[in-house]
Amino acid sequence: MDLSDGGTAVNVIAGVLIVAGVIGVILPIIPGLLLSWAGVLVWALLADTGGTVKWVILGVATVIAALGLVIKFLWPGRKLKDSGVPLPSLLVGGILGLIGFFVVPIVGLLLGFLLGIYAMEAARLGVDQAWPSTRRALAAVGLSLLVEFAAALAIAVVWIFGLIIT
Repeated sequence: MDLSDGGTAVNVIAGVLIVAGVIGVILPIIPGLLLSWAGVLVWALLADTGGTVKWVILGVATVIAALGLVIKFLWPGRKLKDSGVPLPSLLVGGILGLIGFFVVPIVGLLLGFLLGIYAMEAARLGVDQAWPSTRRALAAVGLSLLVEFAAALAIAVVWIFGLIIT
């Protein structure tokens, strides 16, 4: 692969950003979905081929990213609300998740969130009933991650399709 060609270099940079975004969905250190979208944006702005097609691809990627972000927050939030986990438990879980993110890199966000939910639900319902609520909260977080991952992969597929047809 000759990187002296501007188009190839742009494609490689965009591809690296997109792959980093997909990985970033799983590792919450980097904003995965936005990074994947940014890879398509870089490609659309800097690629010397593609004409109108690259702008259509960017538009499709933008719609996927926007839908992914909206669904990522609304769907799991609705499932949590329906499951009966109260807002104070979610808030404490969120705060401990943020603290955990900085204390224990990579997994601290999830550990802090789960610990916060479990502690609040144990205080509210008792230790025996805390785990089912915590498990429902974990399922909602998993759903959020799955939605974001699917959106990042869809952006990657759309970009690859754009590469093939341009």
